Order: sequence, then C-alpha cells, then structure tokens
Amino acid sequence: MYKPNNFSKRRGPSGPSRGPFYGRSLGGSRGFSRTPNRGGPKGEYINPAKFINKAVITEEVEHFVPEHAFADFQIVDALKKTIHERGYITPTPIQDRTIPHILKNADVLGIANTGTGKTGAFLIPLINKMLLSPKGKVLVIVPTRELALQIDQELKSLTPGMNIYSVCCVGGMSIVPQLRQLRYKNDFIIGTPGRLKDLIQNKKILLSEFHTLVLDEADRMLDMGFIHDMRFVMAGMPKDRQTLFFSATLGSEIEKLIKEFLNEPVKISVKTGDTAKNVEQDVVKTNGGDKLNILNDLLKQKGFNKVLVFGRTKHGVEKLSKLLTQKGFKAESIHGNKNHSKRQQALKLFKDNHIQILVATDVAARGIDIPDVTHVINFDLPATYDDYIHRIGRTGRGSKKGKSLTFI
Repeated sequence: MYKPNNFSKRRGPSGPSRGPFYGRSLGGSRGFSRTPNRGGPKGEYINPAKFINKAVITEEVEHFVPEHAFADFQIVDALKKTIHERGYITPTPIQDRTIPHILKNADVLGIANTGTGKTGAFLIPLINKMLLSPKGKVLVIVPTRELALQIDQELKSLTPGMNIYSVCCVGGMSIVPQLRQLRYKNDFIIGTPGRLKDLIQNKKILLSEFHTLVLDEADRMLDMGFIHDMRFVMAGMPKDRQTLFFSATLGSEIEKLIKEFLNEPVKISVKTGDTAKNVEQDVVKTNGGDKLNILNDLLKQKGFNKVLVFGRTKHGVEKLSKLLTQKGFKAESIHGNKNHSKRQQALKLFKDNHIQILVATDVAARGIDIPDVTHVINFDLPATYDDYIHRIGRTGRGSKKGKSLTFI
C-alpha cells in the first residue's frame, strides 16, 4: 500500500468551510528542497510546506454564533416558506452578515472562502427585491459557465411559483436558445463576461434596464483576463445601481476594481483562513517515480470513493482520464476542449456517483459544487497558491471531512 509522505508534523488552524448553500497555510522551508516547485512554466514558487495541514480541531477554534435565523430577515413570506421547506434554518456567516445590508439596498463587498454560501447570500435578498419591485433587472457576472448554471439552478429552486424568470448567457454553448430566451421577461440574467459583452454589443441585452449588479468570484475573473469585458459592462450600467462584489482574495488589483465599481460599500469579511479546517492536506513525494502508478495505488485504497484529480493542461487531463479508464477505474474528464453537453454529462455522472474519478483543469472546475468529494489530488502542481486554495475547497464541505494530496 502506498502512503502519503508526512513531511511536517506542524499543525495550525484554518478557516471555515460550509455546504454549497450554507454555510493555514504553513510557512517555512526547514527540511525541504530548495528546488522551486512550480505549477507550470509561468507558475509561482509554492513552498511544499503550504500543502501540508492536518485537520485538527482544537478548543481554541471560535464557534460562529449567527445574529439571525432566516425567519428573522425582512423578506416576503413566500420566500421564507421556500427557505424553510429546503431545511435551512441558520444562515452561514457571509449570509448572516450581508443579507441585512443587501436588503437595505447598500453596495456590499464580501470577502469569504469558497463554499461559504455566497450564492444564497446574494440570491435571497435579490429575489426579495424583485418580488417587491419587479421593474429593475439583476445582472450576475461569473467567471465560468458551470458556476452560472449552478447559480441559475439555485435561483429556480428558491422561486417556485413566484413568477421570477432567468436566463443563462454563457460562452461554449449555442447562442440561439439564449437569444430566444432573451426575447421574454427575465428578472435575472446570469452570464460570463465574454458572452455578455457580445450580447450587449448586439443590443440583445440593454444595460439601462438593470439596477442591480453582482460580480461573483471577481478575483477569478481578473485572473482569467476578463478585466476589459468587466469594465465594458460596468461602463454601460446605470450610475444609481446596487453593486454586490464577492471575492475570496483582496489584492491590489481587486482594490482598484472596488474603487471603480462600488459606491461606499459595506465591507464584510468572514474569511478566517486560506484553507478549510475540514480538509486534511498532505503531500506525496514521487521521487522521480511513475506518477501514474503512484496514483493508481492511491485510488485503490479504501476511502477513495469520490476523487477529483487536477491536471495542468487540457491534453494532459484528457490523457490521464483515458489511462485511468484503461486501468479499470470509472473516470471522466472536464476541460476547455470538451463541449458544454459533454462537460455537464461528466459532472452529472460524478455528482450521482456513477464514476469514482473526475479529472479536471483549474478553469473547467471553477465554481463546480459537487457534494461528498472524499479526496482532491493535485496530480500536477497548481500554478498559484490561490489555485491550490480553490482546488482543495472542492472537498471538506459542510460538516464533512476531506483530504487533499499534492504530488511533488
């Protein structure tokens, strides 16, 4: 049996991780090679110690006590009823802190870890806003089509029988059905920057009709090169809009965007650490051995029931998926070269436990929310530490424990 290498016994607390609706890195280089570990030709140096963190809960961990229950929020009864029927009683930290301000029509800057319930944090008050005053529309901009579709599904599940309508406008899918849907009433338009820009330029979306804007995972949109498309959309929006801006990180570029896009925002940060406390992180030292055979041995071990494997390139991910299938594993892949229907099919097979392994690139996996992922394996090193944080955030969601292993 192949076991991960425990390079360090150092331990430390980390931030919270919750379910899709709900709701430290270790530094130092002692004992490690000075050889840079990079996530690609242009990857940043990431100290291997940052890939190790034991999921230890100590008595010092602060327990979040919400100020509200969902029933306390000043929202219409029909929405309260739907939330209650879905079994949600207590809001997550980001929901608890932001919903009251969004209900007051304030601009909000929300900094929170992935998987902390950001979608519910903005959907609930904005659905309420549309129910009370259906004149203005809501535009939600996200980095990937998977995340857009996820938000749209969440919206639909919260608004049965409420006459709230939405359309997803994302690249990588046929534009014809989207154009057809845009002819009808839509309270929410959820989309990716490139496709939205095309539709706006062709006058299929009139920005003057929108009085609310949500930028979700703004840091990822910046990383993916969407800054010009974002600015294009922002330039056409009414000045008296409400803007909600969510990000997992707060760098200098993000600070610039906040100053450009938001008007005296309420700043809320519930990010207490870079990585989820429920994720036990470790490394696997390959020592120049065959990475595929090492991965093969790991995947045969007990407990590797639902595994997300990250690779660096589209070609590499597809090749690895096929090699694992040849070895008898039930595996699929998602990457940019696959069309939308094939990607959705692979995600559904993984979500419904029909396959054990999903091999993915960073961009393709951005924003996906799959329950009960037992392990994240970084077969190829991430390009940046932020990418690493995103990757391992796919496991250890809700109250469940997860494990991440990084090949070095």
